[in-house]
Amino acid sequence: MLSPWLELDGARDRIEAWSEATGLDLVRLGTEADADEIKDTAITQPLIVALSLLALEELRRRVDLPPGVPVAGHSVGELAAAAAAGVLSPADAVELAAVRGREMAGACALEPTGMSAVLGGDRDEVLSALAELSLDAANHNATGQIVAAGKISALQELASEPPSGARVRPLAVAGAFHTRFMAPAEEALRLRVEALSVSDPVTPLLSNADGRPVESGADMMSRLVAQVTRPVDWYSCMATLVDLGVAAVVELPPAGTLAGLVKREHKLPTLPLKTPDHLDRVAAFIHDHHTDLSGGNA
Repeated sequence: MLSPWLELDGARDRIEAWSEATGLDLVRLGTEADADEIKDTAITQPLIVALSLLALEELRRRVDLPPGVPVAGHSVGELAAAAAAGVLSPADAVELAAVRGREMAGACALEPTGMSAVLGGDRDEVLSALAELSLDAANHNATGQIVAAGKISALQELASEPPSGARVRPLAVAGAFHTRFMAPAEEALRLRVEALSVSDPVTPLLSNADGRPVESGADMMSRLVAQVTRPVDWYSCMATLVDLGVAAVVELPPAGTLAGLVKREHKLPTLPLKTPDHLDRVAAFIHDHHTDLSGGNA
């Protein structure tokens, strides 16, 4: 995951500093750890945020991002987005991801819960079926893509009798993220956030709560804390990108899923940044789409 990025100048030093801040050996975890170790959400979350911000730092060395570029992240990706918008320092974002991941892992251990993607079907019928089983719609990712979360037994019942026209696919996650089951993690995250210094966004920063831009750093941090127990509305985030006149979308690593959703939902040009070999191509992509739009945002 991290190996090719650590070959860039200064990258290893940056990851080692973040390792010290989190109490995790992110270098080892991102280069040598096996799949079982990586899938622990206490490890996954800080690694994802660290990689995203490391790639953004390098991208900014190669291209001047146009002013006013909107940024958005999905779930833990909102921490990276907040740092990209200047609300948090990169070090604080990675440290918060470690706290978030550790506390959510602890909450997952309290009761057997999980998540399943519900693909297709009528939205109202899907939501009704979830409510009948005391399941939450934890993510609204795109048209025809809702993620159900809650007790494993209820998810199994949903899979055995899915809503009409829908398919249910279990997800390999530790528990019911973005639901009431994460309440212990929300409280722990709030205590850590209260000690941080934050700034207002310097560029439009979209919120998973409603997809709208957030005006203040304090409001964003409040939303980030509450996010662990509340649904992620990525569908509305994508709609707002279009409303803001975005011409094209770049997804920071580990990349591919969100770019795919944007491309399918809104037909925008997208480019996932997956490895350092893609950096120059992404820089050219940003330059070309910003120039072509004549005043819009890439």
